[in-house]
Amino acid sequence: MFITLEGPDGSGKSTHINPLADYLKGQGYSVLITREPGGTEIGDQIRLILSDLKNTGMHSHSETLLFLAARAQLVHQVIKPHLKDGFIVLCDRYADSTLAYQGYGHQNDLEEIKILINFATGGLKPDLTLLLDMDVEEGLKRKAGGSEWNRLDAYSLEFHQRVRQGYHSLAESEPGRWVMIEAGGFEDDVQAALRRVVKDRLITPVGS
Repeated sequence: MFITLEGPDGSGKSTHINPLADYLKGQGYSVLITREPGGTEIGDQIRLILSDLKNTGMHSHSETLLFLAARAQLVHQVIKPHLKDGFIVLCDRYADSTLAYQGYGHQNDLEEIKILINFATGGLKPDLTLLLDMDVEEGLKRKAGGSEWNRLDAYSLEFHQRVRQGYHSLAESEPGRWVMIEAGGFEDDVQAALRRVVKDRLITPVGS
């Protein structure tokens, strides 16, 4: 099963993915954790370019293509082989981030981006996407208090608001795949909600 965690910056994806994986391992599943951009040696190098605050002159098209390049490497080198071997793959961001940030955020053509995503991923889509949703300003405050403030975090508040609305639109368009989790509350409550959703989905797959 391929499960992705999505959400605005500061919503807690990186915080929650490891405890969620530990829970699933405790239930007897083989679990792989990975992230975007990154998860491979090549992807990690691309991540440094995308994150560097010195690269403020990067065009949104260049940004999009770099994310897709890192994703193509991750999908073909890591995700697909582990899914074939029966793992649950948990990924901190995936293709929906590109639609939300480079599509809705930068206001680029969504249909063109979808074609590029399909090429990069070979058509691989998540079985379940968990949307950790919270107020944009609160999320950015959380992120500012951490250690990885990057070039994308520094975009305008309006950009991040478009990203959040983009996530809502994506979730509404595929309600069978997406589940929205309120991420502004206590950490333990958010983790409990994530575990409930994943447990239910593992027992009752989509379409059954």
